[in-house]
Amino acid sequence: LLVFLGLALPGTQGREIPRCEMVRILRRNGFEGFMGTTVADWMCLVKYESGYNTKAYNNNGPSRDYGIFQINSKYWCNDGRTAGAKDACHISCSRLLNDNIEDDIQCAKKIAREARGLTPWYGWKNHCRGRNLSSFTRGC
Repeated sequence: LLVFLGLALPGTQGREIPRCEMVRILRRNGFEGFMGTTVADWMCLVKYESGYNTKAYNNNGPSRDYGIFQINSKYWCNDGRTAGAKDACHISCSRLLNDNIEDDIQCAKKIAREARGLTPWYGWKNHCRGRNLSSFTRGC
């Protein structure tokens, strides 16, 4: 039983995607130049929103943020608890908490497309916008 619990616990903490692996994922999924952004913008966003953790979760009071891109339950996903939720990405918020980030990527791109950039993410606005972000992709 203890061995099983030891194997199960790391999964509950989420996977922190290594920096260069995340750069490769973003490049492969067309984030460079997407809506006028760079992979470095997205890397900075992910660092300050979730710390590269696929199971990041933040309670904002009336709504919650889910996953590596911290996608909000009021507008983008359905957690079954947020009053007046829009669910614009047509996805269960719980699906944003697994290690497969393909659906997270599609929703994040939809958010950026509708906002014409990254302004919906406070982590990006407060820590990344207008800064030299080359260190986020250097060496990858």
